[in-house]
Amino acid sequence: MGGPAPGWGRYLAVSAALALLAVAGAVLVWLGRARGWLVLAVAAALPLLLLLGVAALFGALGDESSVGWALLLLVGPVGCLALAVRRPIRDWTRPGRATPPPLPAARARGAGRAR
Repeated sequence: MGGPAPGWGRYLAVSAALALLAVAGAVLVWLGRARGWLVLAVAAALPLLLLLGVAALFGALGDESSVGWALLLLVGPVGCLALAVRRPIRDWTRPGRATPPPLPAARARGAGRAR
């Protein structure tokens, strides 16, 4: 009695998975990892499609106000998708340019040089 309605866990899990995918894509792009832009683009496209479906559903039900709000929420995924697929981001995260591993501390200072 008084607990959450059954079935809300599934919606929460899907929302959390989409959020984690977006964060993972952003981290991969930030680090310059190969194909990070692709993860970020997929993370933007999925909510975009879901929001378009919600807007269509509200439109079929005749609720114009909710259609407007659903379309307004599209600003985030559309902006992310527009930025994630730009050439500078794709070049930054191309497979041959992945972030190299850091050098060991002794080698970076030049301690192992022969004289």
